[in-house]
Amino acid sequence: MHKLLKIIFITLALGLLNSVAAAAEPPTGKKAGGAAGSGGKPGGPMPVEVAKVEPGTVTLDISAVGSLRANESVVIRSEIAGRVDAIHFSEGQLVAQGADLLSLDASEFRAQLAESASSVKLNQLNYQRAKDLVGKKLLSQQSYDEAQAKLTQSRANQSLQEARLAKTQLKAPFAGVLGLRQVSPGDYVQPGQDIVNLEDISTLKLDFRVPETYLADIKAGQQVNLQVDAYPNRRFSGKVYAIDPRVDEKTRTLLLRGLIPNPDGLLRPGMFARVSLVLAQRDNALLIPEQALVPKGNTQSVYRIVDGKAVQTNVKIGQRRAGKVEILEGLATHDSVVIGGQMKLQDGMPIQPLVQPETKTQAAAGQ
Repeated sequence: MHKLLKIIFITLALGLLNSVAAAAEPPTGKKAGGAAGSGGKPGGPMPVEVAKVEPGTVTLDISAVGSLRANESVVIRSEIAGRVDAIHFSEGQLVAQGADLLSLDASEFRAQLAESASSVKLNQLNYQRAKDLVGKKLLSQQSYDEAQAKLTQSRANQSLQEARLAKTQLKAPFAGVLGLRQVSPGDYVQPGQDIVNLEDISTLKLDFRVPETYLADIKAGQQVNLQVDAYPNRRFSGKVYAIDPRVDEKTRTLLLRGLIPNPDGLLRPGMFARVSLVLAQRDNALLIPEQALVPKGNTQSVYRIVDGKAVQTNVKIGQRRAGKVEILEGLATHDSVVIGGQMKLQDGMPIQPLVQPETKTQAAAGQ
């Protein structure tokens, strides 16, 4: 019995040793320390896309909305009553300063002017006789003074009639474009009645408001850019020339007025405009693609390339413009940053650039 138990124990021990030895041998067709067909080394450089820090120009601006006004605008009205004798313009016509626009019937005023002219002539003769007689002591001083006064009065009346006659001719007070007329030949117009509007649109005024918090930053001469719905792909520029000294108490905003050149006549008074007021401009600002940023709490960081490794660097950002972001602190002009694949990176990890900085620069230049 004891011999049987001893044989069984020895058999089990030999089987266990054979199993351990078999598990320790490497699998057939494989070598220790490597994987067949792996094609690479574990822990190699991480492939990433990189881009260079580029210098550029950044502007600090304010967005607002505004309205366009004519540089000069007036409604032509008659100062006197009368019948429209002739209209000398076409609607929508461009006219020069002083051009004749409309004539009223002037026959009555011409007759009155002729009457006053004859009175002046008569009183001139009477005054000359009185002057001769008073010199010879044949006329009293009172009669001489009366003759002189009548001459002065008749001349004043002649000037009045000349002014009334001149008001029968309506002229353009400045060069501009005429609107739609409100009268026809033969109409009888009253003093102050609208006849036609005249607009100077060679230059337009732009009125817009900005918050009072920017009061210290705004000044006359600053550039202002605008866009209108009629021409969505075109930008118009001008300059601020006047600032209202009063802050609106209800909105706490300040009214600014700019001048916008309009040589093509594309812009019209009354149009709505989206305005961008340029407060400052920074040349040689440092710009990187926006996708290079890695948010980290309340801060932003990038992976900067240093000796073939990705070094996580905190940065301070400024303005964002069309896929680019300005870097105020943390980078220099000669630096390169990771713009693709950085989510798998860790600080100090080796990297393999897929797009070299010079290639990206050439692509941006269109080469």
